Amino acid sequence: MIELKSSAEIGLMAVTGRFVGELLAELRDASAVGVDLMDLEHLARRRIKERGAESCYWDYAPSFGRGPFRNVLCLSVNDAVLHGLPHKYVLRDGDLLSIDMAVSVDGWVTDSALSFVVGTPDPADLRVIEATEVALEAAIEAAQPGGRIGDISAAIGAVAREYGYGVNMEFGGHGLGRTMHEAPHIANDGRARRGMKLEPGLTIAIEPWLCKTTDKIKFDEDGWTIRSADGSRTAHSEHTVAITAAGPQVLTRRPGETAGSHLRAGQPSATS
Repeated sequence: MIELKSSAEIGLMAVTGRFVGELLAELRDASAVGVDLMDLEHLARRRIKERGAESCYWDYAPSFGRGPFRNVLCLSVNDAVLHGLPHKYVLRDGDLLSIDMAVSVDGWVTDSALSFVVGTPDPADLRVIEATEVALEAAIEAAQPGGRIGDISAAIGAVAREYGYGVNMEFGGHGLGRTMHEAPHIANDGRARRGMKLEPGLTIAIEPWLCKTTDKIKFDEDGWTIRSADGSRTAHSEHTVAITAAGPQVLTRRPGETAGSHLRAGQPSATS
């Protein structure tokens, strides 16, 4: 069942979204060579507790995974792309880190993720990160009232192909609001003008993720961490977006982040 939110309810979700955006920015700034992943996890736990919020990840127990998830962040390094289980690991120069989090404030959930390089970046790593960011912006632009879910999926797939990356269809975006995962599912590739109509009040998490040289994945023995099947590096970008009569409203922007801050779809960087 899909629950359309009122403008007042979207406003409440925006409160959660601001907190998520601010915390992700703080975690990004705290990530440096020599920092342990568990330091980031515990920083997030403190901030969530101070805010009186609740993590949507703690005790999350889907059909995959080995036991309930007992952390508030997904921290995925290098070839890990989704559901990275926080563990003792000291960040090294050049590591590519993806941070994903979903939080509830006063019963309203938002979900967001970002990827970045710690220390000295490899241009090839920056390029796969850029591709996910450009795909996300293109997908947000496609999330117009009266459009279709397929418009969002097609926008993501088009950017991936422009950059020369394959798309895995096993995990994608989703509805959310009162809970972390609601209908509909939003694939990271598809056909425009197909699928469910986008109506004002629909709130969704859009999350393109890419592997550098494969579209296949594998699971770690922990049952959670998902990696590229060939060990190539990966990236993941995500925002929570509300469909409104005036167009898409991004609820999880980070401080200083604006729409269009990355290259547009069809305009890969000079490192292509």
